[in-house]
Amino acid sequence: MSAKNKAVFLDRDGVLNKELGDYVCRVEDFEVLDNFEALKTLQDRGYLLIVATNQGGLAKGWYTEADLAKMHQHLRDTYKAHGVEFTDIFYCPHHPDFTGDCDCRKPKPGLLLQGIAKYNIDPALSYFIGDRERDMVAGAAAGVTGILVDSDQPISSVLNLIK
Repeated sequence: MSAKNKAVFLDRDGVLNKELGDYVCRVEDFEVLDNFEALKTLQDRGYLLIVATNQGGLAKGWYTEADLAKMHQHLRDTYKAHGVEFTDIFYCPHHPDFTGDCDCRKPKPGLLLQGIAKYNIDPALSYFIGDRERDMVAGAAAGVTGILVDSDQPISSVLNLIK
C-alpha cells in the first residue's frame, strides 16, 4: 500500500478571500487575501492544499455554478501567480432551507471526507484552517486537526501550529 498524503484543508470565505457578509456572489467582489507565503510554506512542507467551502448561495439562486467557477478560477490564478497550487476545491451547493439536509454542508464532514478518499490522505497528519466553529466540527468529525482563525486573519499567524 502506498504512503498516505497529508493535507491542509482550507475554508474559503474569511480564510482565502475577504469575508463579505453572507455571500460573495460575483468575481468582481472576490478579494483574495494575501496568504501566499504561508500557503507556499505549507505546500513546500509537503501538504496538499484543499479548499472546503459551503456555497449555499447556489441553492438560494444568488449566483450560478458558472459564477462560482469564475470565482474559483480567479482564486486559483491569483495564488498560482505566487507559486501556490490548490490540489482541489470541494464545495457544498446546498442550503438546508432550500434543498434540505445533506452530508456535505459543514459542520458535517462530507467535503473533507471526499478529499481524504480522493487523494489518499491521512487525517491524523492533516489540518483544517477555518474561521467558524462549524469548520472545527467538520474537521473533528473527519479526524482532522482544526485550527480556528479570526476572519481575514493571516494564515502565517498559525503556521507554528502545523508540523
